[in-house]
Amino acid sequence: MFNEIFGLPAHPLIIHFAVVLTPLLVGASAAYALVPRLRPHLGWAVALLAVAAPAAVLAARESGEALKEARFSQVEGELGRHISEHASFALPLLLTTASLGVASLLMVYLSRAERRVPALALSAVTVVLAVVAGYYVFRAGDSGARAVWGL
Repeated sequence: MFNEIFGLPAHPLIIHFAVVLTPLLVGASAAYALVPRLRPHLGWAVALLAVAAPAAVLAARESGEALKEARFSQVEGELGRHISEHASFALPLLLTTASLGVASLLMVYLSRAERRVPALALSAVTVVLAVVAGYYVFRAGDSGARAVWGL
């Protein structure tokens, strides 16, 4: 399922969704948590991104595994090291993006229900998760670019 799209390897196509949606989720969630006056404008965007970004990361991870198995399973040396390093960021990125998605959905729900104390605590957790997810999406993208471009 995640091998090819119209005869092209799926991973290079799918990763663009993860690379765009995850930073959007990071920024929108952090803005929602830190700037209360923006909440009426960002609620639906945060909720949609909280679902779409983890789904995109999951699809990127699965397509990456399929690509590695199909074309790079026997690769060794520096390229193999780059691919392994890149693959090592997939699970932490998925877990942090999914956690950020759940925290963001809860934050939107609690802030709309006007439950201040849990909403404040969850806002702090959301900001921390946003920073961690931002770190992992950067590292995954950077290591993938280095693997492809030999940097």
